[in-house]
Amino acid sequence: MRLGSAPIAAAALLCALQFALADDKSAVVSWETLAQVSVTRQKDRYVPEFSKQILALDQREVKLKGFMMPLEPGLAQKHFLLSMQPPECAFCMPGTAEQFAEVLAKVPVKIPNDPIIVSGTFSLVRDDSGGLLYRLTEAVVINK
Repeated sequence: MRLGSAPIAAAALLCALQFALADDKSAVVSWETLAQVSVTRQKDRYVPEFSKQILALDQREVKLKGFMMPLEPGLAQKHFLLSMQPPECAFCMPGTAEQFAEVLAKVPVKIPNDPIIVSGTFSLVRDDSGGLLYRLTEAVVINK
């Protein structure tokens, strides 16, 4: 009987570990998670349909890792895009809408060469604001 209960105990432990990791506030939300969105046509416009996993992130503090894309001139930025991929040129957008998040930082962030981790309040953009789907407000850069 002991052998029969070992797989059940292992499965229970695995489930508990998965829930703990999913609820870990220190975890960075993956771009693969943010890709779980589709767009449907409603009358004369297109509307995003977010997965349950993305909907659960709305208005919660999250962390995203990506590459800064400045929106204005200057060495430090309070308003920028965070991208899944590094930009290849100053005039090219490296990806599609689900691979970007608009960031509104608390304090100006110096433009780095490497990816950064940003923490802030995550919100879904449901209106037609320039084709963006995600926004982080009150954001701060997290040291690695």
